[in-house]
Amino acid sequence: MRAIVTVMGNDRTGIIAKVSNALADINVNILDISQTTMQGIFTMIMLTDISECTVEFGEFASILEQAGREINVVISVWHEDIFNSMHKI
Repeated sequence: MRAIVTVMGNDRTGIIAKVSNALADINVNILDISQTTMQGIFTMIMLTDISECTVEFGEFASILEQAGREINVVISVWHEDIFNSMHKI
């Protein structure tokens, strides 16, 4: 199973480290990552493998949302199936 993780906020040191550490703590693997900074705004999207995650999906999302609050960025999490359904024409 996979999940999409997005991160947005003002650029600052340590964003990728904070998110990556939060994922590692619950045994979630990053499969692909894209990030950029546009005029001081940090944006990142990750494709993650959640098949070995040590917590339920809802708690997984809550952990990342809390990590985002700690560094003043917005982190959103979608299960791949939901993400794909939302973006079908």
